[in-house]
Amino acid sequence: MSDDGSLALLLLGPAGATGLYWALYRHYRNTDKSHAFERETLVDAKPVTGSDRKIDEIKGTQETRIRGDNVHDYRTRVRRSQRDP
Repeated sequence: MSDDGSLALLLLGPAGATGLYWALYRHYRNTDKSHAFERETLVDAKPVTGSDRKIDEIKGTQETRIRGDNVHDYRTRVRRSQRDP
């Protein structure tokens, strides 16, 4: 007759794997705690301001980048507006 402990140990493997998978899925997916941006975020749209004024014209250039671009300075490009509490 087989030992009851070995059968329990055999069943513990798949049950443990299933439990670990479910725990990791819930931890990383956390669908019950996800942020519903469309419902929970207030976005006040304002008219676009600015002007289109021609500054300079360069013809026949071989440069691959624009001088003075701010592609890598994303903290300078994106500024958050201050809200009144």
